[in-house]
Amino acid sequence: MSRRLLVLGWHNIDPTPFYPAAPDAGRRGFDRQLAAIDRLATVVPLSEAVDTLAAGGSLPRRAVALTFDDGYADWLDAAVPALDRRGMHGTFFLVSDILSGRVGAWWEELADAFDRCTATSLDWAGRTHDLSTPVARRAAQDALKDELKLVDGATRNEAVTRIAERIAPPLSSQPPRDPLFLDWDGARALAATGHGVGSHTVTHPILAREDAATQRHELAASREALEEGLGQTVDLLAYPNGNAGDYDQQTMELARAAGYRAAVTTRPGLVGPQEPPFAMHRVVLTPLTDVGELFGKVARKGTGMARKVANRAVRTLTPTG
Repeated sequence: MSRRLLVLGWHNIDPTPFYPAAPDAGRRGFDRQLAAIDRLATVVPLSEAVDTLAAGGSLPRRAVALTFDDGYADWLDAAVPALDRRGMHGTFFLVSDILSGRVGAWWEELADAFDRCTATSLDWAGRTHDLSTPVARRAAQDALKDELKLVDGATRNEAVTRIAERIAPPLSSQPPRDPLFLDWDGARALAATGHGVGSHTVTHPILAREDAATQRHELAASREALEEGLGQTVDLLAYPNGNAGDYDQQTMELARAAGYRAAVTTRPGLVGPQEPPFAMHRVVLTPLTDVGELFGKVARKGTGMARKVANRAVRTLTPTG
């Protein structure tokens, strides 16, 4: 038995504009990951693990909780069936206004604009970005993504719209695409599977960039909307982006006041009984991360090595042509 938990996190399974990959690579990779987890660890529901740690109880040896962020549509036909085949439980964090169609996922909208890019350069915020090759476009996209994470949500959404207008044809001139994200019907179907559902805020802002009133609304209104729309208790939270500096002490206090029991970050590490319940460590993966290598690194050198393993998979997704 153990009193430590490893929380793993994913976003999508299938490729998207922001997470490009070969067509079937995500599903094959995710299945390999689950096979390795089945062999090397014991999967526990995040909600149960939170309760056990809070009560000072013991978890199974090599306890792992599986989580997913943002509300990607492939959860229903890729993630959930793969989990169910192995009897594994996942916790899925949803953005309530993405479900309603009131907002888009700004990171995917930015990446989609770069996918459709016809411009050869972009002048933005006093800098000229080269867009003449796929490698240059990816570098520009990454640089702009990092810059946009430093501003509040309203400023960021306006910037994404303006960038898209400058570099790509209007979306109305493009053929329709399958929706990348679940709507409320999809969210209800997800909840009906018996897997866990948590909140990922109303609009996916980086909370520490917002004032207290906006944070309070993002935390409370999302929980209320999800509970009303899904007919079940929602008391687990995943901070958008979730790195150090993306949430702060005020954010954690507001999350507690909004009725959450715990919140996960994207700061790698193991969760133990002394871990603050509103700053739980989590290792975020792509479906191409070598989970066997990750477990080996954790066992030998601790979770400080986990991000290096995950980042290696992220780099393999970057277009090179």
